[in-house]
Amino acid sequence: MNVAVIHDWFAWYSGAERVVEEILKIYPNADLYATVDILTEEERKFLNGKNIYTSNLQKFPFIKKYYKHYIILFPYWVEKFDLSKYDLIISSSSSVAKGVKCTEDQIHLCYIHTPARYVWDLREQYILETGLNRGLKRKVVDYFLNRFQKWDLLNTHKVNHFIANSNYVKSRVKRIYGRESTVIYPPVDSDLFKILEKKGNFYLTASRIVPYKKIDLIVQAFTKMPDKRLIVIGKGPGLAKLIEVATPNIQLLGYQPFKVLHDYMRKAKAFIFAAEEDFGIIPVEAQACGTPVIAFKKGGLLETVLEYKTGLFFKEQTIESLIKAVEKFELISQTFNPISIRENAMRFNSKRFRNEIENCINQFLNKQNTTITKQKDL
Repeated sequence: MNVAVIHDWFAWYSGAERVVEEILKIYPNADLYATVDILTEEERKFLNGKNIYTSNLQKFPFIKKYYKHYIILFPYWVEKFDLSKYDLIISSSSSVAKGVKCTEDQIHLCYIHTPARYVWDLREQYILETGLNRGLKRKVVDYFLNRFQKWDLLNTHKVNHFIANSNYVKSRVKRIYGRESTVIYPPVDSDLFKILEKKGNFYLTASRIVPYKKIDLIVQAFTKMPDKRLIVIGKGPGLAKLIEVATPNIQLLGYQPFKVLHDYMRKAKAFIFAAEEDFGIIPVEAQACGTPVIAFKKGGLLETVLEYKTGLFFKEQTIESLIKAVEKFELISQTFNPISIRENAMRFNSKRFRNEIENCINQFLNKQNTTITKQKDL
């Protein structure tokens, strides 16, 4: 069976790329496609030398720096891929990969991380981040994003079956696309993370520093809690503003290699996460270290954090709500058992993901073959 795996784009190594990594372990001979590949040599190690077939967008000027500016053109270029020689197409998509052209004889299964947020939920944020929010630029981008919405809806028919990365995403797929999906949680390489039962006296947050991650909210909350230490790991366009407002109890470390992040994650009193995420891998990684999580009570984290057993929730994305949660955690921090917290994280390990994905695909293929056989008999 000829298999193709197509990913939206490769710009970094994060949760969605880990999904691709594990799918390629199931189908090591699969060909790999993406609209754009701007990974560094270090970031692409997970591919083990596998070639990525890219679109002509790869040749566009300054694509590595400004690929987000070209996102409105991605639907056109993803449809230019010719995947007609493959029997099975597996797309890993939070944007355009699911819109690749298929024939009726092909099976297309989509692992959907989320319906495109910059089209459906975070349009204003995308426009601000790319500097396309003024004058004629704004009118042009609005025009293309409106077309993108229509294209996104129309192209859901190209997918035979959706696999959602959480029940939260499953509900969004149903609401936006009117399609059912199977939930398979993404892989977390739990074995990379080692438990430490004796915790330090600091809180940790780690993320790309972009608006929807709400790192600014966490920093602002800790400026009002000068007796509590916060470590922030991550880089992004919002880092400069955080440096301006950070007080002496807050350390902004920027990007750090895994070894450093892991060390802080193991020692942290608690990991703080304020974003509304579709799944949220890094809070699960913190739990794999036996570290409790203080998280915003919405999105995929409702499926990964067990309140009062592996962490606490705060109900609103406000400074006041987060401060109350931290104060509450201080009172009950000794009730959290690092061993139990790690056991919860192990539910999401990589081997489990591969088994569930492979079983889901095989069941669907068997079902399709049975249907085809019945049609031939008729």
